[in-house]
Amino acid sequence: MPGAVVFLGPSLPSDKALQILDAEYLPPAKRGDICDACRKGADVICLIDGVFFQECSVAHKEVLYALKHGVRVVGASSMGALRASELDIYGMEGIGEIYSAYKKGDLVSDDEVALIFDPFTFEPRSEPLVNIRYNLGIASKKGIIDEPTKAVIFEAAKSLYFPERSYDKILKACEGTIPKAQIESFRTFINTEKRDLKMEDAIAALKRTKEILDEG
Repeated sequence: MPGAVVFLGPSLPSDKALQILDAEYLPPAKRGDICDACRKGADVICLIDGVFFQECSVAHKEVLYALKHGVRVVGASSMGALRASELDIYGMEGIGEIYSAYKKGDLVSDDEVALIFDPFTFEPRSEPLVNIRYNLGIASKKGIIDEPTKAVIFEAAKSLYFPERSYDKILKACEGTIPKAQIESFRTFINTEKRDLKMEDAIAALKRTKEILDEG
């Protein structure tokens, strides 16, 4: 087993990940996977994606087990951000804006980062609420939408069960509630300028993991 083990799924395509960090890439982590990687000799574990509702999620105790045995554990983007916000006081290292938002209490629910994805390719099939929130903030700051529109779109997104969240469904739910011009302005922004906060944080976590390995 190489020095670094990365649990990665829909947050970042594996081909992009490999350009940043040479590591053993495993599917989204489930209960027991962290301990297993630790026992097999990982020096650094980078937890990005993990299961939420399909199977038992990563337990706090297994991260503590890895830390106790001298394994560095980095978390970001999704399940990694959640666990890092809870366990950084014990030595887990959190990376990125999503981790920081959970740590500060600006985000509190697992639902913010949850999404469905293709079980074979890990391609996302829904949009995580944290990305929707982030893009609404950018669009508002740029004057693409006004504050009332931002609030209505966000509430429409929040009201949908996470597997159903897509920009098309969200904007359709807003028809008749906010001006059509505002809907179309935001749609154009999403089609041309939207950002993926989960992906950005995943990239930052891989870069940090590489730094740790380079430090020796």
